[in-house]
Amino acid sequence: MRTIAALVFPGFELLDLFGPMEMFGLLDKEFDLKLVAESMTPVASNQRLKVKPDITTDANIQYDILFVPGGAGVRREVNNKALIEWIVQTSNTAEFTLSVCTGSALLAKSGVLDGHRATTNKAAFSWVVEQGPKVEWIRQARWVEDGPFITSSGVSAGMDMTLGALALMHGIEIAEKVAMWCEYTWHRDKENDPFAKLHGLV
Repeated sequence: MRTIAALVFPGFELLDLFGPMEMFGLLDKEFDLKLVAESMTPVASNQRLKVKPDITTDANIQYDILFVPGGAGVRREVNNKALIEWIVQTSNTAEFTLSVCTGSALLAKSGVLDGHRATTNKAAFSWVVEQGPKVEWIRQARWVEDGPFITSSGVSAGMDMTLGALALMHGIEIAEKVAMWCEYTWHRDKENDPFAKLHGLV
């Protein structure tokens, strides 16, 4: 079983987090999901719904997967030195590090993506790129797999990325079953992101 540290911070995007967690959580014998925050205080999402963390970043725990959502709160958290350091430590010992939307800005700011290919929300692309000038940013991508790092475009793209990650970890048949259980139409072509053109990136 792989333990997932799903980071939450004030202003995280609901679908960034809970779309993928729905999919991982359906495989309850394969994944143990933990919401991780800087304190045990309930954390308000960008949509003002709150979640109660399971554990704090102060806990000395090694996770198999680090999962970082995006959201409006990212623009504040890129300057949170303690959180950035936790991301570095957690990513360095994790088997996989995943991000959705502008969550890749936190990974980029930490330096863990330096020299790797990655993508992000196309509406915020230029700002995210500024957070990681040493990252090879891919403009036309629904999601990008580069070694232990898997990053996706905005919001709903995180679910496509998650199914791609499940295919890597457990095979295509498992990913297809999860998509069926969710009644979700999987956009399988990770190199096809229609929002890149809409935002003038290609």
